[in-house]
Amino acid sequence: MQINTVQIATVDGTADAYFVRPDGDGPFPGVLLFMDAFGLRPRIAEMAGRIAERGYAVLAPNILYRGGPSPLVEPEELTDAEKRDAAFGRLIPLIQGLTADRVATDTGRYLDFFIGQDAVADRPVLVVGYCMGGTNALRAIEAHPDRIAAVAAFHAGRLVTDQPDSPHRSVGAITGEAYFGHADNDPSATPDQIRTLEAALDEAGVKYTSEVYAGAPHGFTMSDTAMFNREAEQRHWVNLFALLDRTFS
Repeated sequence: MQINTVQIATVDGTADAYFVRPDGDGPFPGVLLFMDAFGLRPRIAEMAGRIAERGYAVLAPNILYRGGPSPLVEPEELTDAEKRDAAFGRLIPLIQGLTADRVATDTGRYLDFFIGQDAVADRPVLVVGYCMGGTNALRAIEAHPDRIAAVAAFHAGRLVTDQPDSPHRSVGAITGEAYFGHADNDPSATPDQIRTLEAALDEAGVKYTSEVYAGAPHGFTMSDTAMFNREAEQRHWVNLFALLDRTFS
């Protein structure tokens, strides 16, 4: 397996990213990985590597690059609850500034770079996202349904809002499969919001799975934070790999 940090030119600057690929010539099917709010760091590289071990090329861009290159947080800010809350507060303006239009434009640049690599198959990719990355993964497939074959979102928040650009309002653009693994008792993805998302997907005729991971807190996949839940994290891998197998079989 090979992992490199690369730089991707965007309309608004340069996004640093992890590019991870198996050994060998390829080309390998592509997976676009959208990080959580705390940015690129060893845990994200580890997750990208686990996907690459199964025969996929993975690009994990710093989708908050407008706030500067990685790292966005220090390790101690992930494990100390008070420091983590302070770090999240510092990042909120960057998260809020990542509008649907910006996600669409950025994703186009990420895909241009990714598919331009010799080791990556010239075919639609799968996008997977975590936390706010899950929200923006949904926006990405809505903006590029011809270039993204499937989406997986884990402990994603604010998939349903009262704003005109709420992600759930554009699911009709999706032509591939979608998977949602929700955290239990998550104020950013309430039962009512999940039902609204599912109703929108049903109305649009999208093939999808939406399930709540009982007892799993928001952020359950991130082993470098206090929100980690091992059982839910393992369940997430099973479901992600199954979606990958269906998408690229």
